[in-house]
Amino acid sequence: MSAPLVHLDGVRLVRGSGAAATEVLRGVDLALGPGRLVALAGRSGSGKSSLCHLVAGVARPSAGTVRVAGHPAHAVRDWGTVALLPQRLALVPELSLAENVLLPRRLGRAGPCAPQDGAGDLLDRLGVARVAHRPAQEASLGEQQRAALARALHAGPAVAVLDEPTGHQDDDHVALVLAAVVAAARRGTLVLVATHDERVSGAADARVRLHDGAVEAVEGDTGAPPPAAP
Repeated sequence: MSAPLVHLDGVRLVRGSGAAATEVLRGVDLALGPGRLVALAGRSGSGKSSLCHLVAGVARPSAGTVRVAGHPAHAVRDWGTVALLPQRLALVPELSLAENVLLPRRLGRAGPCAPQDGAGDLLDRLGVARVAHRPAQEASLGEQQRAALARALHAGPAVAVLDEPTGHQDDDHVALVLAAVVAAARRGTLVLVATHDERVSGAADARVRLHDGAVEAVEGDTGAPPPAAP
């Protein structure tokens, strides 16, 4: 097996301070390799989004380490290494959907798993091509979400962190989203998805189940080497 792309060791995350402090994640150890679709499952409040934020480098752990491609996650600023689809989609409202999709590659470099087809083909496969010329602020929430997914995947990152990518989609569009994320994983991207959607969990190579901020179970093939024997 390949060395892990994402490695969390003894991770703890606390929000707030003093009497108002809340432990969001505790004792999280996780190793994930390339070319896998990994679903983070668990009830609301179990820590899925917080774990995504740590891997994407938009938050730092209170204790422990989070490394991506051998580097501290918070130090990675290249969408060719880690791309993020947040729940708050962070599209530039005045730019068209197509311009938003192209933005990371124009500002940086393509990642190691960049698709061979263009952004237009990806938007077509996600059912957004016909409205790609519209400013993001004029598109529906579902169209915006699929364009934000295309933005993350078109960068061809080593790691794509997707927070509830089917949350605003009807059944037909869920199928398009699922096909796109599976295709990205088969190209070599580690796709880490926080989801309540059993259809996503069912298609995943591995499932990490969280409960009250801790890893309750890891099921399937994470693509990472097993821990060394003591």
